[in-house]
Amino acid sequence: MKSDTKLIRKMKQGDEEAFDIFVRRYYPEILSYCNYHCSDKCYAQDLTQETFVHFFAKLSSYRHSGKTKNYLYTIAGNLCKDFYKKKKELYIQEQDLEGQQNLQYCSTEDVIHKVTIEWALEQLSDELREVIILYYFQELKLTEIASILQISLPLVKYRVRQAKMKLGELLQKEEDYESECTGQCL
Repeated sequence: MKSDTKLIRKMKQGDEEAFDIFVRRYYPEILSYCNYHCSDKCYAQDLTQETFVHFFAKLSSYRHSGKTKNYLYTIAGNLCKDFYKKKKELYIQEQDLEGQQNLQYCSTEDVIHKVTIEWALEQLSDELREVIILYYFQELKLTEIASILQISLPLVKYRVRQAKMKLGELLQKEEDYESECTGQCL
């Protein structure tokens, strides 16, 4: 965006309003992206804020040559990968009371659907999970995904296709299992 070029120039000059506009422009998308990588909303917010901190720390050397949004996704993606590494080390996490209270307002079916989707995404390799999140949940174009992940467009298409097939298999197995359990309980 041309307005990004102007905004970045103003931010480099120390214009506080430009910083605010920049954050308001991209914060919702980056937060949504981090939410898909991290089921804990507090951690997702922390990762989003950390994304902007990293961006601003490197602002003086940043050369605006492509989409700034893609660069932010790259930073957020790296931070999310680091989070996953830490998460695997700290497998058990406490649930906050507020999160538990919010669950009672969701229908059981909605909660089961969300948990099933999260479970299926977790079963994918990191590469496949990343393209699915960017493509379906962030609604990015394949060319944007290729730019963010720094891979070729054919490889992005291949990974999306592979991820769809794997998710289809996983969700079908889960559906078959649920049907089998329901049939045995009746």
